[in-house]
Amino acid sequence: MCGNQVKLWRMDAGISREDLGKEAGYEYESVKSMEQGRRRPTQRLLEVADEMCGAKGKLVATQGYLQPDKSPWLLPAFLDMEATAIVQYQYQALLVPGLLQTEEYALALFRAHWPPANEQTIEDRLAMRLQRQERLKSTAVFSFVIYEAALRTGVGGPEVMKGQMRRLLDVGTQRNVAIQVLLAEQGCYSWLHGPMTLLETEDRSVCAYVEGQGYHTMFAEREKVSDLSQRYGMLRTQALNCEDSAEFIGKLAEE
Repeated sequence: MCGNQVKLWRMDAGISREDLGKEAGYEYESVKSMEQGRRRPTQRLLEVADEMCGAKGKLVATQGYLQPDKSPWLLPAFLDMEATAIVQYQYQALLVPGLLQTEEYALALFRAHWPPANEQTIEDRLAMRLQRQERLKSTAVFSFVIYEAALRTGVGGPEVMKGQMRRLLDVGTQRNVAIQVLLAEQGCYSWLHGPMTLLETEDRSVCAYVEGQGYHTMFAEREKVSDLSQRYGMLRTQALNCEDSAEFIGKLAEE
């Protein structure tokens, strides 16, 4: 609805997508995607469109409605933000992060899901997970902290886990990806409470995402996001650096 309002105001003012994009600093296709609802309109676009179209604050006012809702089960909202985030921080305590999973590892997880899912659902979930991994090839920045237990959980058996370790080593060589291991001997018991993800968008807003036992929740409140950001910062300081983490993962693969 927000994107459509931008389109209606722009057309009523006789302004082209090219002109709006040029003034806001976006390509034609980016403006088109935001107007058609495939991408969240940014605060920058709303501000420029509001001024150019003479909306007198009506377009800027929609920004508040683009924030994630406070109610649970917001996986679609998370996927939408992940697709355009410029930075992603993720901590996993018991499983390898989805963006780093091999096809075999992910398939083993989906087949072990309870209650059992049908084959079509499994195929759809696997395809979505592999598609999400294409984001790793972008210029976005990714930071992963993985608790040691996640690397020792035998998902799919030894061969699948060996392949998964090699995948971590391979992805970890990318300039935009940092992978760190938090050793169990650190005694950081508070980190066993569950995974978390922080997403930073191109307009520098940050949202937090937590999940557990099939429930997913996103937070946009500054206080909650700040708390989780501080926790993640502490996690990174207590984890092995990237070089030592790669060495640890390599030894684990040999074992």
